[in-house]
Amino acid sequence: MPELYIGLMSGTSLDGIDAALVDFKDNKVELIEFEYLPFSDEIQSTIQRLSKPDALISLKEYGTMDTRLGVLFAESVNTLLAKADIPASAVNAIGSHGLTIYHAPEIKRPFSLQIGDPNIIAELTGITTVADFRRRDIAAKGQGAPLVPAFHQAVFHHPNEHRCIVNVGGIANITVLPKQLSAQVIGFDTGPGNTLMDLWIKLHRNLSYDKNGAWGKSGNIDHDLVALLKQDAYFNTAPPKSTGKEYFSLPWVYQYFDAFSYNAEDIQASLCFLTAITICDAIKKYAPATERILICGGGIHNGYLLELIQQHIGCPVESTEKYHLHPDHVEAMAFAWLARQTMNNLPGNLKEVTGAINSVILGGIYQGHSFRSCSR
Repeated sequence: MPELYIGLMSGTSLDGIDAALVDFKDNKVELIEFEYLPFSDEIQSTIQRLSKPDALISLKEYGTMDTRLGVLFAESVNTLLAKADIPASAVNAIGSHGLTIYHAPEIKRPFSLQIGDPNIIAELTGITTVADFRRRDIAAKGQGAPLVPAFHQAVFHHPNEHRCIVNVGGIANITVLPKQLSAQVIGFDTGPGNTLMDLWIKLHRNLSYDKNGAWGKSGNIDHDLVALLKQDAYFNTAPPKSTGKEYFSLPWVYQYFDAFSYNAEDIQASLCFLTAITICDAIKKYAPATERILICGGGIHNGYLLELIQQHIGCPVESTEKYHLHPDHVEAMAFAWLARQTMNNLPGNLKEVTGAINSVILGGIYQGHSFRSCSR
């Protein structure tokens, strides 16, 4: 019998919703079907405005978007099931990451806020939904992020090779997987992934992203400028640590230099190099034994970024697709796995990664029309 879960992910790139139907039969991981639902320009712009640092927003506007996203998440699930020709009753649970509006693990009263109402997802799909994964880890004194390293360990560990998994979304994070299963797994956000490049090309060329890094590659990297940006305290802070687009934003760039006194394409090249070099620096410092790097996330489609990473690291750099998981599918699959952990009363965080004092069961459970506990 299949053991089916659905994972829903909408990352810091704010481009849309990834939905993955995953079978965990016999503790294996098999993607059955995948669906991507892009956001409209209007939804993207509203979310960007709601998630700006120190933005003044009304509770009505916030609540309305929470509801709208809940409906869109539910629609993506129903489309996915129709595509796979599988009834909702065959799915054990949905794991919904939601969409992060604000992530602030370092302030006096730390929090991480995701929207996309799980009550609506459970009601419109009929499937039990697990959501709000990050706040329990924060309650346990953790960062609430990154959460995918536990899944990376489950699917990418190799007993004969030290590996580093690099997820390049809006923010970039790494998972260090020593070949000894008994060794400690390390994982943390290295800094900006695609977010600064996406913001810059949107500002100057009204494009949502730099296709294959072509615009960045047309410019010249200003190494002095990158060295200035790398002086930011975040890059020199020891893990556990996490960050978000509310920190690495265009105002963050502007505080260091007058961006408009440079050629726009040179800034794009420099921002791409900043992402690449901070990833490489983190691996060299915290995972010097790495023998292979596996890349997932939207950054896999930026050929210039991959080229820069390969130039500054001394081991093979490959897509996770070579290891049977498409790089665009990994995060959604991770939240299917996290839902399974929760439904089986198993922890979903790695406390060594997030800095939590305990391993904890993550998320809240919103019962579907035919709720069934999967606890062992």
